[in-house]
Amino acid sequence: MDERMKELKGLGTALITPFKADKSVDFEALARLLDTQLKGSVDYIVVLGTTGEAATMTAEEKSEVRQFIVNYVKHHPLPNGQIIPLVLGVGGNNTAQVISDLRAMQDELILDFTAILSVCPYYNKPNQEGLYQHFCAIAEASPVPVILYNVPGRTGVNLLPETVMRIYEAHPDKILGIKEASGNIEQIKHLIGLSQEKLLVISGDDGIACEVMQAGGAGLISVASNAFPEDFWDIVHKKNQAKQAQYDQMVKLLFAEGNPVGIKAVLAQKGIIQNHLRLPLVPASKELQTKISAIL
Repeated sequence: MDERMKELKGLGTALITPFKADKSVDFEALARLLDTQLKGSVDYIVVLGTTGEAATMTAEEKSEVRQFIVNYVKHHPLPNGQIIPLVLGVGGNNTAQVISDLRAMQDELILDFTAILSVCPYYNKPNQEGLYQHFCAIAEASPVPVILYNVPGRTGVNLLPETVMRIYEAHPDKILGIKEASGNIEQIKHLIGLSQEKLLVISGDDGIACEVMQAGGAGLISVASNAFPEDFWDIVHKKNQAKQAQYDQMVKLLFAEGNPVGIKAVLAQKGIIQNHLRLPLVPASKELQTKISAIL
């Protein structure tokens, strides 16, 4: 577990999934995007999370994207010869289905992924006991370590620090950390204090990465690093508040019309992808694209 904790400190990119005009996966653009991440020195890549629009993809498409990314990074090792660590998004609001998915991918997970990232159940709105039992069941079923993902703005439930530690204490060999995207810096600080470095507390918000790092956080899982990997590596590894401040306006624009609407607009303007999303998400408005263009 200690070695895997080291692998997932620093900057992780929550990778988008590029689409063509017909809404099929654009693997050529995905290769270009992966190349920018490897050259930008990100520490790991999160595959098929919320930012990757996994909720709108079929099981077959997800498998194709996973295998493409795994094969790409294996054929493009880092300068030190290592393969960049990959984290796979595996979550949902049906605990039994998540467990079934984990079992179906068991060999693939063991071979190719450092950990899974599993979001709090959405829509159902379980209480803290329900969240505890949900994640304990996932920890028992997962063949690789688990990073919990708390994002109340999307799920409608807030995974409290005491519940996080209760889950960890029940499965210390499986719970690697948590992506904390509540935006509540006091809650995050409280969790960091409770965890005493037993697990990774990772910022899920680009805008408060430095504050989380300075409080003892382990890094950032970033949306913005899809387009600006070098600068966000600097923000995370050097706790560069001045550079984070320079990105304040851009980060606000990235989320102004939902994620990954903003970051796809940026990547399209940079010529890396085409600006296509799957319904119910739609591309950024002309007004937002103009504001992004002005900053770029």
